Amino acid sequence: MTNEEQIKYSHMKIKLLFFGITQDLVGNHTVDLNIDNTISVAELKSELFERYPNLNKFPNFAMAVNEHYANEDTLVNDKDIVAVIPPVSGG
Repeated sequence: MTNEEQIKYSHMKIKLLFFGITQDLVGNHTVDLNIDNTISVAELKSELFERYPNLNKFPNFAMAVNEHYANEDTLVNDKDIVAVIPPVSGG
């Protein structure tokens, strides 16, 4: 797909922030992702597993949309900021 086609078909852009081990697995702290339509967190997770197969090592990461923890049904919209938060442990 050319850049012109990408601009034509990508209607929305979201910013992904990766923390901890997820940052290491993806290789970046931030990624701008173009999406066609509003999607759910569950759909976004599926997309991330396809794009970054190493994330499958920690499939139980949490996500926050615009600084609020999100469940699988939370919708992600244009210009949203989505944080990918690895599982934490400790006492």
